[in-house]
Amino acid sequence: FGNPNAPVHIVEFFDPACGTCREFYPLVKAMMTAHPDKIRLTMRYAPFHPGSEPVVKVLEAARKQDKFEQTLEALFAGQDRWVINHTSHVEMTGPILESTGMDMARLQNDANAPAVAAMIARDLADAKTMNVTMTPEYFVNGRPLPQFGFEELKKLVDDELAKAR
Repeated sequence: FGNPNAPVHIVEFFDPACGTCREFYPLVKAMMTAHPDKIRLTMRYAPFHPGSEPVVKVLEAARKQDKFEQTLEALFAGQDRWVINHTSHVEMTGPILESTGMDMARLQNDANAPAVAAMIARDLADAKTMNVTMTPEYFVNGRPLPQFGFEELKKLVDDELAKAR
């Protein structure tokens, strides 16, 4: 998301079943809106919750229909309908996914593409290399948060924005 040439690059490892990821998503979007063309966000997967990987596959399939952001926001908004006791249930996402207007047959086909599984494996390998053990986990211009929290993320982003001036 955002300007590919932005001076500040946030990388977020997230799990679509993560409640904290759902809470932080609009805060990060607001930061990007406050600094148009200055912040780029790359969202990478860390499907740590049981059952999350099929939901990640659905998100990647939605991307092929140019509906990633809309689908992510719909899944976050309806998270209480498909995440039960910290376990994802992709079979309960149908009404949410249908509300986005996606081609559901194509979605199923695209979700099972080998390239999607390979990308998830890459993200998980990178998460392990970068010591990501929970979601969301943020890196700003390659720097990890010194301590988890929105204020810490905002400070790191503000520091990088100041350097870019």
